[in-house]
Amino acid sequence: MDFSIKAFDTKNTIATAKAGVIAVAVFENKKLSQAAKALDGAGEITAALKSGDITGKTGTTLLLRGVKGASAERVLLVGLGSDEAVSEKSFAGGVAAALKVFATLGTSDAIIALPATEVKERDVNWAIRCVVQSAHESVFRTDGQKSKKDPAPAGVKKIALAVPANAETKTALAQAIAIANGMDLTKELGNLSANVCTPTYLANTAKKLGKDYKFDVEVLDRKQLEALKMNSFLSVTNGSEQPPKFIILKHMGGKAKDAPVVLVGKGITFDTGGISLKAGPGMDEMKYDMGGAASVLGTFRAIGEMNLKLNVIGVIAACENMPSGRATKPGDIVTSMNGLTIEILNTDAEGRLVLCDALAYAERFNPAAVIDIATLTGACIVALGHHKSGLFTRDDEVHNKLADEIMAAGKNAGDTAWRLPIGEEYNEQLKSNFADLANIGTPGGASCTAAAFLENFTRKYTWAHLDIAGTAWKSGGAKGATGRPVPLLSNFLIGRA
Repeated sequence: MDFSIKAFDTKNTIATAKAGVIAVAVFENKKLSQAAKALDGAGEITAALKSGDITGKTGTTLLLRGVKGASAERVLLVGLGSDEAVSEKSFAGGVAAALKVFATLGTSDAIIALPATEVKERDVNWAIRCVVQSAHESVFRTDGQKSKKDPAPAGVKKIALAVPANAETKTALAQAIAIANGMDLTKELGNLSANVCTPTYLANTAKKLGKDYKFDVEVLDRKQLEALKMNSFLSVTNGSEQPPKFIILKHMGGKAKDAPVVLVGKGITFDTGGISLKAGPGMDEMKYDMGGAASVLGTFRAIGEMNLKLNVIGVIAACENMPSGRATKPGDIVTSMNGLTIEILNTDAEGRLVLCDALAYAERFNPAAVIDIATLTGACIVALGHHKSGLFTRDDEVHNKLADEIMAAGKNAGDTAWRLPIGEEYNEQLKSNFADLANIGTPGGASCTAAAFLENFTRKYTWAHLDIAGTAWKSGGAKGATGRPVPLLSNFLIGRA
């Protein structure tokens, strides 16, 4: 899908625009948007609205051909609900409805002239991102591993957005395209079967990104991890035939002296639970347990395309969690990279075991901030459903500021998070008679105790944890990776830059 900006004024009116189709808004009280009025010289749009052929309710559409007031071949009327204040939900619904019609048309180019500057509590830059991400979602394909591909979609391939043409909107469009491309990569990686998307595959993907966007990329193998004493991470890999990979990407777009932001991704490319074996139904979805790693790679794709003026380092701990005669057993005790010993009471609580060593490793970069991203706990889904990612960090001035920054980035991106607590009371639940920590807590607050576990490895820098177990993928008939939280992370980094 190609995107551009097309500004209209008194000299270059929308009525004279040449296009296969123009989408304009109408409202429930039979009013027309400014763009619709400009095309209604012969009253055809007003007549269609008064006749009841379109109600103006959000998401309703009506396609008109040969409208006398328009040079375009077709005019698509799109309902946006009330005209008093276009809500974010109504605008997004209207965009999705327009794109659905675009896919059925015998034309390749379109103009979207919905009222992007009139969305309540949003600006035109948000509207641009909404259109681009919705368009990418509408054409995203999941048939990459099918022997017979689904028919290629017809319809619109080029979309011009009728918004003011200035440096701000052009930057917003470039950023929106980069973020959407990053989301696509994250979704592609998540949807691949686990026999293809192995730790080595993730490492090779990072290397390709390095070549494409001039990142420094380093991949550590088992011997190097043993030398670093990453025994917690390695304990998860013991039962697998697939070699572990510890991946480091560096985008040094800022000043050499500037401390980097570090993104740490959980990369369990398949999670059986290990000896603490999961139930069979739904286990196929454990290919998505590398959602944190995929989101780091997708975010790097986005910031590389934007050439973001910021130092960002990605750290990915990638492996499988499999049962075998070599697998770690419940009750085993391992020593992590920072010297803390861990009693592994449940081998299915493996994400925190790979992340704790990755978080200890992140300390060497003297980071401005570290954010880890992980499909960590089913308990987070119980707490927040599939709407918001769980956000955890310490409760002090520096970390409250970081939390506010992340929450604002998520709200701006439409990729929201909700802050949940950690604290010493949750660490109390992690006490072990035989080691410094247990890898699971006593019953209750499982997402909070998981975050509290990770906090023990982050005390020398500013840190936040995103639990994306409920937001990284969808189940059921719409099964597939979502690309979250690439928009949140990208907007956070744009804000930092």
